[in-house]
Amino acid sequence: MHRSFDTIAAIATAPGRGGVGIVRVSGPHAAEVARRCLGRLPSPRQALYGPFLDARGEVIDDGIALYFPGPHSYTGEDVLELQGHGGPVVMDLLLGACLEMGCRMARAGEFTERAFLNDRMDLAQAEAVADLIDAGSAAAVRSARRSLEGGFSRQVDLILSALTELRVFVEADLDFSEEELDLLAEGDIQYRIESLLDQLATLTEQARQGNLLREGAHLVIAGRPNAGKSSLLNRLVDREAAIVTAIPGTTRDVLREHLSLDGLPLHLVDTAGLRESDDPVEQEGIRRAWAEIERADLVLLVVDATQGEGEEEGEIRRRLPPRLPVITVYNKLDRLTELPADASDVLFISARTGEGISTLREALKAQLHYSGHPEGLFTARRRHLDALARTRDHVQAANDQLIITRATELVAEELRLAQEALGEITGRVSADDLLGEIFSSFCIGK
Repeated sequence: MHRSFDTIAAIATAPGRGGVGIVRVSGPHAAEVARRCLGRLPSPRQALYGPFLDARGEVIDDGIALYFPGPHSYTGEDVLELQGHGGPVVMDLLLGACLEMGCRMARAGEFTERAFLNDRMDLAQAEAVADLIDAGSAAAVRSARRSLEGGFSRQVDLILSALTELRVFVEADLDFSEEELDLLAEGDIQYRIESLLDQLATLTEQARQGNLLREGAHLVIAGRPNAGKSSLLNRLVDREAAIVTAIPGTTRDVLREHLSLDGLPLHLVDTAGLRESDDPVEQEGIRRAWAEIERADLVLLVVDATQGEGEEEGEIRRRLPPRLPVITVYNKLDRLTELPADASDVLFISARTGEGISTLREALKAQLHYSGHPEGLFTARRRHLDALARTRDHVQAANDQLIITRATELVAEELRLAQEALGEITGRVSADDLLGEIFSSFCIGK
């Protein structure tokens, strides 16, 4: 990805009507755009109220302009922000005027991309900008803010520094091999590698929790018809989201709802009852139910407690993906006089009365390995988890080489690969295609 010296412009506020709309300009000609659009250059970081002119000198709107000379701006370049009335036509005219004055339309995420390229933020912080915008809960907002402030990056940099020191120590053994100095014989090397593995394990767990906060979990409610799946969905979201009747097979399509579980976003999916059917509409609903199960993070298998598990549940279990966690829920507890003796590994609830729902919520957090204490967490993405996993693998391989072969060259190479993998998180090591993929997911104007 190459640095661009174009001046870019885009509408930075959401599409639609609003009290205020913002057009953002960044690049070497931002000051010239300000002079033509405003008649003069505003004082740095001081609001200027006045008319906004188009390229022919005609007034488009009246509003507030802010000018931020680089490098002390969001992008590190000269930045101009024009705050006018937030009607879509007004914004389009104002953006069109900037384009006529020599700007080009910004690509998605290009303002933040320039902030990264101009060392205003690292890659993890840049991604946190998008995470902050897309946050689905207050806990996700706070964790994205911590990443934006550098909380994640600082921990990555600490491990990178430790890796650098370790590489220096190991490669000194290569440089002075003719001096018959066996630095690898020193127990300090072994201790440092094991300490690195411990630090990586801690950071990986924090990142996994942060990824859960960012993406949430895909939770599918499945089971036979009339087991109470829709009633359970309604109880979890605390409203009548799904139609509930005593007629088996009422739910014939996928129903999606969202729930925040102590800050953890849950994407709940109610599905059609799983059974053999000759009804083509019900068959399609069942097909969609299995498609949702295939991409689920967790399945709630709902069983009618008054009937217990039968052959149908056994067939459902046999078809479930082997890697998929399952929580078995016996519903209709309010209709039982005593609990079955052979049901020690299941949760008993009543979707009608709410009994057992708090226990189910705790079981969901435990199954998803969510601590329920988002304080101090930062947002993380799947690519961060992948980079941490590869870093850990290379450090572990270095440890194995140290113990088994004592081959200094192999230990040094594994540590180099570990450092490269970890550097991908903050952008110390980053390919152009990776940067393009990351910033293309941003909204226009950010």
